Amino acid sequence: MRPRVLNIDSVESVRESLMRMRVSPEGVDIMSPKGIYRLVKITGIDCRAANIIKQEMLARGGEAAAPYELYMLDARKIDMVLMGTAKQFEALLDKLSRQPFGLAALAEDIRKTLESYTKKPPTLHAGRFALELASRTHIMGILNITPDSFSDGGRYFSLEDALAQAKLMVSEGADIIDVGGESTRPGAAEVGLDEELKRVVPLIERLSAELDVPISIDTYKPEVARSALDAGASLINDISGLRDAAMIELATERNVPVVIMHMKGMPKDMQQDPVYGDVVAEVIDWLDGQARQAMAAGVAEHNIVVDPGIGFGKTLEHNLELLRRLSEFKSLGFPMLIGTSRKAFIGKILDAPAEERLEGTLATIAYAISKGAGIVRVHDVKEARRVVAVVDAIAGGAGS
Repeated sequence: MRPRVLNIDSVESVRESLMRMRVSPEGVDIMSPKGIYRLVKITGIDCRAANIIKQEMLARGGEAAAPYELYMLDARKIDMVLMGTAKQFEALLDKLSRQPFGLAALAEDIRKTLESYTKKPPTLHAGRFALELASRTHIMGILNITPDSFSDGGRYFSLEDALAQAKLMVSEGADIIDVGGESTRPGAAEVGLDEELKRVVPLIERLSAELDVPISIDTYKPEVARSALDAGASLINDISGLRDAAMIELATERNVPVVIMHMKGMPKDMQQDPVYGDVVAEVIDWLDGQARQAMAAGVAEHNIVVDPGIGFGKTLEHNLELLRRLSEFKSLGFPMLIGTSRKAFIGKILDAPAEERLEGTLATIAYAISKGAGIVRVHDVKEARRVVAVVDAIAGGAGS
């Protein structure tokens, strides 16, 4: 008989595999939590608390990696990585919930993080539409009503051209149409409020009346978002990540889904030598902070979608690192939207202009879905729909 390594990433998948082998129900219950091994990183933890965690994790057969400062036994802050099975983490967190130095609260955060990593995404309710993200990957079609967007600027600047393009994307399989009236390409100048309203509101009125899919408004201006919602949009896509408190108030008031995207700076300056220590950790921490702030102000947890902001204040290597480690964003517990379509980092890899980046875009989409992305934002809907259908079919198959 030939041994093989099983590629299993959830307790539920372990259970299914054992049940197919006709393991007893009692054995399945006992062994399933032992079949998943997790690495959890904790940052900025008090050395005294870290010592307790290390000893308790080792006592349960797990591992805890930390720098030598751990043994100083003072209040300095360090990072550590915990390694163990689901069963070992369960026992550890039970013990930590009764310990000092803030460990009870930390235990609850770790528990929620582990649950978030594997939980199924919610159904997004956008107006009269229900987007069941757990059932399949959804496609957001890009509709830029701008003269200067990097890929399609000027092509759909007239109302009739934009309407025709939206209808085409829906016929090709778009689940959402994302309308933007201001270019967010690197170096783009800001558009005045009146001009942006003039571009998007009449179109959204037509789209909401003539299409049977939800309309998203791509803006960071609360005034534009409010007018767009009044015109029939039912989702806010905020590239500034809810930095404006008025946008949070609007999302709360209207009870609509909102995409919180990370961007370093603003479009006019975001690509001016962006620097990170650990780009993934910093983006995750920022998104977590913005989401917590939004929920504290009244935004419903089930209305939040996160976007790491590929291409927004990131170098080529930053973008690649975000994609490589995209699954870490599942720790946040929110659905993920990814927008890589025709972006400059693909052009740098392929040495190709925007109109020749389709294959590179599709490669990033397939990879992102495999890492947990639930919504992909694209220009080329027909091709993306085909890729999504195949990737979803593969991911939906039961491994053994």
